[in-house]
Amino acid sequence: MGRGSLFDGLNRAQREAVEATEGPVLILAGAGTGKTRTVTYRMARLLQKGVDPANILAVTFTNKAANEMRERVGRLVRKKVAKALTVCTFHSLCVRILRQHIGWLGYKTNFTIAVGGDRDGLLRQLIVKHGATKEKVSPNDVMTEVSRRKNAGLPLGEIEDDLIRTIAMSYQKELRARNALDFDDLLLLGEKVVREHRDVRDACRDQWRYVTVDEFQDTNGLQMNLMQELVGAPHNICVVGDDDQSIYGWRGAQVENILSFEKFFPNPHVVTLEDNYRSTEAILSVANKVIACNPTRHEKLLNPTIMGGEKVVLMAMPGDDEEANWVADTIKGQVGPGQRTLEDFAVLFRTNTQIRRMELAMREQKIPYRLVGAQSFYDRREVRDVLAFLQVGANPESDVALLRILNAPPRGIGSGTATLLLEQSREAGTSVWAAMWDERFLAQLSGKAEGSVRNFTEQITRFSEALREGPKEAGDLLQRFLKEIDYMEWMMRSCKTSEETDQRREAVGELVTALSDSTTKGHSLQEYLDSAALDKEPEDDLDKKSGVTLITLHAAKGLEYLVVFLVGLEEGILPHQRSMEEGTKDEERRLFYVGITRAKEMLYLSYCGTRKKWGQLERCEPSCFIPEMDFDWVEEQDFEVMMNEEASGDELKDAFGGLRALLE
Repeated sequence: MGRGSLFDGLNRAQREAVEATEGPVLILAGAGTGKTRTVTYRMARLLQKGVDPANILAVTFTNKAANEMRERVGRLVRKKVAKALTVCTFHSLCVRILRQHIGWLGYKTNFTIAVGGDRDGLLRQLIVKHGATKEKVSPNDVMTEVSRRKNAGLPLGEIEDDLIRTIAMSYQKELRARNALDFDDLLLLGEKVVREHRDVRDACRDQWRYVTVDEFQDTNGLQMNLMQELVGAPHNICVVGDDDQSIYGWRGAQVENILSFEKFFPNPHVVTLEDNYRSTEAILSVANKVIACNPTRHEKLLNPTIMGGEKVVLMAMPGDDEEANWVADTIKGQVGPGQRTLEDFAVLFRTNTQIRRMELAMREQKIPYRLVGAQSFYDRREVRDVLAFLQVGANPESDVALLRILNAPPRGIGSGTATLLLEQSREAGTSVWAAMWDERFLAQLSGKAEGSVRNFTEQITRFSEALREGPKEAGDLLQRFLKEIDYMEWMMRSCKTSEETDQRREAVGELVTALSDSTTKGHSLQEYLDSAALDKEPEDDLDKKSGVTLITLHAAKGLEYLVVFLVGLEEGILPHQRSMEEGTKDEERRLFYVGITRAKEMLYLSYCGTRKKWGQLERCEPSCFIPEMDFDWVEEQDFEVMMNEEASGDELKDAFGGLRALLE
């Protein structure tokens, strides 16, 4: 392979990055500037210069990204050489290190990795052992706290909740006794063994003399520490990333790692990739102006290679129903022979709960769609739970729904009682609900279990009667019932992040809104339930088909589409309410920037005057990010004005038609 062929098609900055093979290198790669190509060409250049492939390590965040990197290097050099490179995720790198060196920490090298069912099974045993079943503690409650603390490098002994601390400490002791590590231990102990043992550190440094880290803006403190230990003088480390696309702070990522790279590795060679090959000048002008408002960032500008382009459309909508229908109508109007395909379009959301209305509009217009980075609204656990409560309220004889919510939240009706119930209903040829009232069944239970069953049947009976007496108040009644049984409080306890807490709360609120809308329009509760059931029928599962992409902003990073709709550009949504409380508005602006830069040819932005939340109409304020855009490249439109103009145009047409008929 000649040197000339390696540089074919690279721009000046990309060539500079590829040639910078020695010492610390920071490649700041803006959106759409050919980051992956530059990194793979740089690894090929190392091989061309005679570096042994066994001495090259590349670390990224997903197996998919690692495989793609290995394959792309394989196209530039002999496949056999590419296979000798170490290209892996942070966790698999730590497994490699620990398999050789974990003996230094008192473990055997044949340790097992406890994940999924094995890990949860162990936690369940410990919950029973410590008498926490009565306290309604779940394996997820414990694991959430354990994972959070391990990733932050904090001791389990300082967990505030006494019971969860006791179980967590017991869990860690049990893992150690079984010579097992969980997923978080891999990173924790990998970093620990390299940091604490010089022989291990020297062995790793001797093996991997050239290190590349992709998506560096997403690294946390532990991953940064690991890199510092692995890379000694002359610090042949190349990190690639974009601080403007650091959007995972809620997951522990520290943007400071890329902003202050020189504090970790002295005098780095900094290369900035700014030529964008994805988006039009119009889209990039808007993106550049917005992200420039972030006070702490590396200075960079996305330079367009595609000049001009259609202006970015900013649409003012009266409400979220109109917003969803407008998106569906606009897409439908641009798809057809000789026009765009459905796959050219993506609708981007800040939160999962915005997706329900869009799914509904797509289904009504019979537009196939696929969901990425989000569950279908009706597949969410909390949504299925609440629909089951409603189903039982409408008809307590619904066995499947009743069994789902029998002990959710936990109320002392365990699996043993549920089994007895099923046996009783089968023997008597009745529903499970009828069996719950049967004195012969109740006589088989302990006093506590009997009390739990009687309490449950009374609650359901009251709820059911209230729904029958006030069908139009179904939304309010559901809200009160969920509060009475502490459902939301129980559901929140199993959330791993504040993001997940918000999503679950918003999903239940969205369901209450949908129910209120339906009953206000005169539909019965059963009609609403039938409609919801049909929405989640497997034969109508559009998620796996081709079609318009419905995707969260977080999941959209790294992807691109010809036409992008970014909806819900309002205070409290983007920026999210939580960011205002926690002071993380800069990250929300980066998220907006990521959304803008997904679009190649056309970008539509929309905000609403009102949104329905928990069945109530709430006023919305346009996002504070809107005034930050470059309005030389923005076309503002108002949906209501547009509709009135169309209506008056039709009236004029009708008048001329009538006049023509008279003259004829």
